[in-house]
Amino acid sequence: MPPMPPMRPLIDTLLVANRGEIACRVLRTCRDLGIATVAVHSDPDADALHVRQADAAVRLPGAAPADTYLRGDLIVRAALAAGADAVHPGYGFLSENARFARAVTDAGLTWVGPPPEAIEAMASKTRAKQLMGVAPLDPDALTDADLPVLVKAAAGGGGRGMRVVRDMATLKEELAAARAEALSAFGDDEVFAEPYIARGRHVEVQILADTHGTVWPLGTRDCSLQRRHQKVVEEAPAPGLPAGLTAHLHDTAVRAARAIGYTGAGTVEFLVAEDGTPHFLEMNTRLQVEHPVTEAVYGVDLVALQLRTAEGAALPPEPPAPHGHAVEARLYAEDPARGFTPQTGTLHALAVDGDVRLDTGYAAGDEIGVHYDALIAKVIAHAPTRAEAVRKLAHALERARVHGPVTNRDLLVRSLRHPEFAGGGADTAFYDRHLPALTAPPPGEEYAAVAAALADAAALPRALGSARAGGTPIGPGAWRNVPSQPQTRTYGDHEVRYHRTRAGHTLPDHPDVRVVSAAPGEVRLDVAGVVRPYRVTTHPGTDTVHVETPTAAYRLTPRPRFPDPADRTAPGSLLAPMPGTVVRVADGLAEGAPVEAGQPLLWLEAMKMEHRVTAPASGTLTALHAAPGHQVQVGALLAVVQPAQPVQEERE
Repeated sequence: MPPMPPMRPLIDTLLVANRGEIACRVLRTCRDLGIATVAVHSDPDADALHVRQADAAVRLPGAAPADTYLRGDLIVRAALAAGADAVHPGYGFLSENARFARAVTDAGLTWVGPPPEAIEAMASKTRAKQLMGVAPLDPDALTDADLPVLVKAAAGGGGRGMRVVRDMATLKEELAAARAEALSAFGDDEVFAEPYIARGRHVEVQILADTHGTVWPLGTRDCSLQRRHQKVVEEAPAPGLPAGLTAHLHDTAVRAARAIGYTGAGTVEFLVAEDGTPHFLEMNTRLQVEHPVTEAVYGVDLVALQLRTAEGAALPPEPPAPHGHAVEARLYAEDPARGFTPQTGTLHALAVDGDVRLDTGYAAGDEIGVHYDALIAKVIAHAPTRAEAVRKLAHALERARVHGPVTNRDLLVRSLRHPEFAGGGADTAFYDRHLPALTAPPPGEEYAAVAAALADAAALPRALGSARAGGTPIGPGAWRNVPSQPQTRTYGDHEVRYHRTRAGHTLPDHPDVRVVSAAPGEVRLDVAGVVRPYRVTTHPGTDTVHVETPTAAYRLTPRPRFPDPADRTAPGSLLAPMPGTVVRVADGLAEGAPVEAGQPLLWLEAMKMEHRVTAPASGTLTALHAAPGHQVQVGALLAVVQPAQPVQEERE
C-alpha cells in the first residue's frame, strides 16, 4: 500500500485571484473557516464589494483584464506582499492557467486547485479531447462538408470565444472575432472547432478529488438554457436522464479525473444529442459558476472542500447522498430584447426575498462597468422536488427589487414558467425558438403607467403658485371644482390622463380603474374589481421609474411633453448600443463606400464580449466617426448610412 501523503500546513491567509461574485463567494467560506483574506483589484474595482469584504486588498494598476486580473506575476507579488500563504483562483481569468499555478507554488504558496500538470492536460480543450479519444477540428482547414461547426476558445469557457459557423463565407470573420475574444478574456487566442449540435442538452458532472486517491462524482447538472453560448439557468440533477446514462457520465468523469491525477473541484461537460448519445466537450479544471446547485443537493460547501483538500485532508470514501432538486438563475445586466446587449450604470437596488440563496458581487449603489462580465447575481432555490424548486425560484425573481440598468430578470421568470422548461425537455436552442415571445412587453404595463403618473403627481408640491395673493393655491397637486383639461403624463407608449377632484383621482381613459389611494411611493388601483398595490420608485439622477406589484415588475421611461429637437438623430445614424471600445473597423471601410444591409461595419468590445454593428440598410456610408481604440458611450454616433433611394413604382 503506498504511503499516505503528508498533511500540509493549514491555510492562514488566502488571496483570491479574482473579482466579483466568485471572490465574494470564496471570502464568505473563509470567514466561516477562520481564514484571513486578501483581495486584488483593478482601478475600476477599487471600491468593489469583494474589496470591501476582504481583510486586505492590493491594487493591480490598470483597467483592462490583460493588465490586471490576467497578470499572474502581479498577483503572486500581491500575495507575498500581503502575507498570504495560499491563492484561490476562482473561475475565469487565470483559474485554468498552469503557468500561473506553477508560479504560485514556486513562490512557496499553496495553490487551491489541481496540479499544474492536470491543468495542462485538460485546460486546453484540444488536448482534453485528444486525451478522451475525440479529435478536434482544425478551424483553418474546414470545408463545406464540416459545417455547421462551433468555434471555441481552447483556453477558457463562459461562452467567450465561441461562434457558430454555418457558411464558409463568414468563417474568416467569425474566427477573427473568436480569437479576439479569447485573447481578451483568457490571454490566449487559440481556438478549435467541433461539430455543432443544434438541439443537444448540456449536461455536466461535478467531481471532487483529494490527494489520497478518492474521487467523488457529485451528480449531474443540466445547463441547457444558454444565450450566446453562456449558461443562463442551471439545475441539479439533470432531469429526465435514464439511470444508465447517468452512471455512464459519472464513470467517464471519474475516469478523466484519474487519468490526469486530478485533485480539487472540477467539472466534466457533455453534450447529449437528441437520440441520447453523449459527446465529451471538455473538462473545466476549476470551480464552476453553477456549483451552488450541487452544494444545495448534496449539502456540501465546495469551496470549503477545495481548501481542505489543498491542505491535504482526505475525503470520506463515499460522497453524501443527494436530496431534492436545485435550480439557479443568472441575473445579468443586459437587454434580451435587443440581442442581449450588455448594460452599464449604477445598481440602485438589489433585494431578493424568500427562501433562496443570493450570490452576488454587487450591493446597492455599486457601478456596473464595461470591463467585466455582465453577471449581477445568481439566485438559487432548493426544494424536495424539481417543480417546487422552479416555482420557488420564479416567485422570488418576479418579486425581486433590481433597480438600475436593464436586466434579464423578466426573461428568467418567463423561462422558468415556460411549459417546455417545466417539462424538463429544454435544449440549447431554447432561446432560438422562444426568445420573441419571452421578451414581449409585460401585460398590465398600462396600469403600471397609471400608477407612475399618480405617484408622480402626489410627489409634486401641492402648490406651484396661487390664484391671488394669500388665496387658495392651485397647481398639479390641487383640485378644481370646475371642469378643466386633464393632467397628462406619458411613459413610453402609454399616455395617462387624469383629473383630481374632491373625491380623488379619476381616469377618463380607464373606466375599469378606480384609484383607491395615491402616495409618492405607492398607488393602489382597483382594476375590474381586483385591488393591487403598485410600489413606485425613482432614484436621484435617473429618469427611470420602477413600478412593482406582488407579481410583476415594470421599468418605465417618462417622455417629455416638448422633446428637445437636439435629441433627434438623422436617418441612418448608427448609435453605440452600449459603452465600450471600438476594437475593429471593417477592412477598406471609408466614407463614401457603398454598403449592403446587414454588412458588418465595426465591432465594439464591452464586458469581454465583441458586439458587431451592421448596416441597417443598403446605401452609402456618409460618415464614419469610429476608429480602433476609441472609447464610446452608449448613444454615441458611430456612423451614418444614407439609405439607397427606393425605386418608385409606376402608377397607371
